[in-house]
Parts: sequence; structure tokens; C-alpha cells
Amino acid sequence: MRALLCAVLLCAFVSRPGRAQVVDLALERGTAGRLGLSVGDTVRLGTAPDSMLRLGVVRAIYQPRPDPAEIARRALQARFHLPDLAELLGAPDRVDRFGLALVAGVSPDSAAAELNRSAFGFRAYPSAQIASESSQTFQVVSRFHRAIAMITIVASAVFLLCIMLLKVEERRLDAAVMRFVGVRRRTIFYALLLEAAVLAVAGSLLGIVIALAAGAITNAYYQRFFDTQLVFSVITPRIVALGVGLSLVLGLAAGAIAAARLVRTRPMVLWGRA
Repeated sequence: MRALLCAVLLCAFVSRPGRAQVVDLALERGTAGRLGLSVGDTVRLGTAPDSMLRLGVVRAIYQPRPDPAEIARRALQARFHLPDLAELLGAPDRVDRFGLALVAGVSPDSAAAELNRSAFGFRAYPSAQIASESSQTFQVVSRFHRAIAMITIVASAVFLLCIMLLKVEERRLDAAVMRFVGVRRRTIFYALLLEAAVLAVAGSLLGIVIALAAGAITNAYYQRFFDTQLVFSVITPRIVALGVGLSLVLGLAAGAIAAARLVRTRPMVLWGRA
């Protein structure tokens, strides 16, 4: 059984094993790189600078699963056999936390409640509750991003409406000529609405390309900066569908408002004679 020591190794350097007891350990890949260690190296271990009496041999270097909660801490990590870790810390028969795997069909909430009723000295929590508590920071950031997105959508809708009004104003003479030759208002309205839909689709495609490029650049930079495989930017089909849908709805709404304003104007006014 292995335990994870999430603490900075106070002193770790290559040495030759002497008479002291030697233990096996595994180092996280980033820790091994920062300390300049590799498989087979011997290190001195201890909980204080004056207690480096135990020797450890690096038996493996592992790559942990990406964890957003740990990415900013950048702590040095090592894994020991549980008895060796307990002896190193001077805390036998004592752990900070451990996990239990439940058989299929057992409710985590009911299992945690039963454990809390039948034992003392610890507190059992469902993993979903722990994940929720540890992700409060990410939830705050998510709400902040959602607020920014709503402000951006409202601002872009106003900007899009102004652009469509200016675009339609440039077609005043064309609309006047079509009205003089007998083209119905409904036909002009649908033509302008179709033009707005085409512009919305083109803008959506351009936005998807920009988003994919920005996401790729973001992932490449931060994965290299934090030396991790964690994905920082994800463009999902749901996000793409939401973006395209919003673009079409806002584009058609702006086009409809601008086109309706144009077709309600008398042809002589459009021509500039009244």
C-alpha cells in the first residue's frame, strides 16, 4: 500500500547509502526534474534539516493524473510505502485521510452516514461533497466568466444592431428603386433578412476558427508553463452550437429590425425627394 506525501522535501541530494535503513520511494515527474533526480539515485529524507538520517532510493518516476486543484500549488510530491512514511513522519497508525471504494449499488451518502454513526475519531464524506468543497474557487471563476459572457453578448447585440442599421441605410436607393418598379415590401424584407442570416453564419464560422486558434495557443502556453497535460481551454460541440445559435438569433433579430425600419419608409423619402 502506498501513501502520497504532499510536502516539500526539505533536503534531497544524491548520496551513497551507508548503514542507515534504506527505503524505496517514487517521485513525481516534475519533482524529479526540479531536484535533478532519476531512477536509482539515493536521497536523504527527513522532516527537518537536522533529521536527515534516513536514506531513500528512487525506484520509479510517475506522472500523476492532471488535477486542477494542484496545478497552482506546484508542490514537490513523493510516494512511499505506508509503514516507511509513518516511520519517517513519526506518526505510526495515523493518517490524514483515506478513501473507500464502494460496491455497485451502495449509496455514498448512506455509507458515509453509517460510518459516522458507528465509529469515532474520523469523519466520513462522500467524494462528491469533497469535490464540491474543493472546487469552490473554480465555481466562483465560472460565475465570473458567465457574467462576462452575458455582458459581452448584450454589448455585441447592440453593436450588431448598429452595424445592420448602417448597412441597411446604405441600401436606401436600392430599396426605393425596387419599390418604384413594383417589388413588394415583403420581398425586400426577406431579402435583407437573408443577407443578415448569411452574415451571421459567416461571422459564426470566423468566430469558431478564432476560438479554436486561441484555445490551442492557450493550452500550448500553460501546459508548457505548468509542465502538465491538463487541458485549460476546451471548445466543445455544445459551446459551438450555442455560439452559432446566438449568432443566428441576434443576426436575424438585428436584420429584421433594420429591414422593417427600411420597408416602412415611403419610397420618395428613400429616394430623398421628400
